[in-house]
Amino acid sequence: MSQGAKRGDAMHLGVFAVASGNHIAGWRHPGAFKQGADLDAFVSIAQAAERGKMDMFFIADGVTCSTDAHPGFMSQLEPMTTLAAVSTATAHIGLVATASTTFSEPYNLARAFSSLDHISGGRAGWNIVTSSDPDSETNFNCRTLHHDDRYRRAEEFVEVVLALWDSWERDAIIADVDSGIYVDKSKVHTIDHQGDFFGVAGPLNVAHCPQGRPVLVQAGSSRTGQEFATRYAEVLFTVQQDVSVAHQFYADVKQRVAEHGRNPAHCNILPGLTTVVGDTEQAAQQKLEQLAAYVDEQSAMWTMSARLGHDLSHYPLDGPIPELPDSDQIQGYARMILTGDYRKNRTLRDLYNLFAVSRGYLIFCGTPEQVATSMQEWFEAPACDGFNLTPAHFPGSLDDFVDHVVPELQKRGLFREEYTGSTLRHHFGLPELVNRHQH
Repeated sequence: MSQGAKRGDAMHLGVFAVASGNHIAGWRHPGAFKQGADLDAFVSIAQAAERGKMDMFFIADGVTCSTDAHPGFMSQLEPMTTLAAVSTATAHIGLVATASTTFSEPYNLARAFSSLDHISGGRAGWNIVTSSDPDSETNFNCRTLHHDDRYRRAEEFVEVVLALWDSWERDAIIADVDSGIYVDKSKVHTIDHQGDFFGVAGPLNVAHCPQGRPVLVQAGSSRTGQEFATRYAEVLFTVQQDVSVAHQFYADVKQRVAEHGRNPAHCNILPGLTTVVGDTEQAAQQKLEQLAAYVDEQSAMWTMSARLGHDLSHYPLDGPIPELPDSDQIQGYARMILTGDYRKNRTLRDLYNLFAVSRGYLIFCGTPEQVATSMQEWFEAPACDGFNLTPAHFPGSLDDFVDHVVPELQKRGLFREEYTGSTLRHHFGLPELVNRHQH
């Protein structure tokens, strides 16, 4: 392995697919996809990511609409339907969707993800979110839950879903033509769950899925969210700006995963990353400046305020980044992005520009070699197990990465040259699961 991936493995890469671009005004770039609800765009993005041998294609979700919001989330396709369609146009890349434990029911969710796993041949992943947006609550007949209560509900929710996925043993369906026996009833199990939030009898009405269960993904960054992630997450999305802070976070998470009796290698930590790639450093910088020039001020301020859990429109943009108390809606995100050296010598406008271009995620700008070197430094620190890419606009930003940065990573032995398996669990090096009813 040339130029040294010290850990003896390769990084994992995903793409955060927002059809109109992760940049708030990425749709303004010449040739960019413009509509958030565009299936052809999602298929094109997934196929480009698969051409780049990436681990996963990820679609976020929300259950509210604001005309001040990021255009890609103002009007968006429902993720599970979209991924089922995308699965028919791809063969290898994992398919991950967000689904909320606050605005869903365990049985419906377990059924939907098991179905996607069957349809895709074992490529499904569930990004578990607890949903903290008060506007979303107005679309559901539910009461507001405090931050810690949302995670108590989420923990019970996940346990119910896992039990439902295990309610069919792998060989339960016999379909013996001669005997006329279709199913071995002893291998289909009720779960008979009664808890603080849910009562679910089971079994699921979808047979055992190809992966055993879809891959569990999580993005909680609060202390409660991190504890939840270290118990369940097989992929952990993070927001980081400082490699030393990210390294400490990485070490802490891996240790806590081990304390729960899990293999630390089975929790893959992927910070979000926007890359801006040019033939020269100057060309890349010019691209970044052009992206900044596209900014819609109202949407940028709305996004920054929403992500940090505070209305920041009353603070002067050219003043210092204010001290922000924890919000019941979003605790960990603000703490992580404002930890370490990031806020030093920076103004609120700097933070605003970061949200405008990358929605708050890390930015690497430069030549393919420079971007690959920055990624390698983080990977080898170690500060991550790879990255969840947040291209500013599609298809151009992703094509730049796939066509120029991926070959550089492959040359350094940092990324796969071909897929070696067909399931998302295989891509992430996760073990085959044993059904709880099989001994």
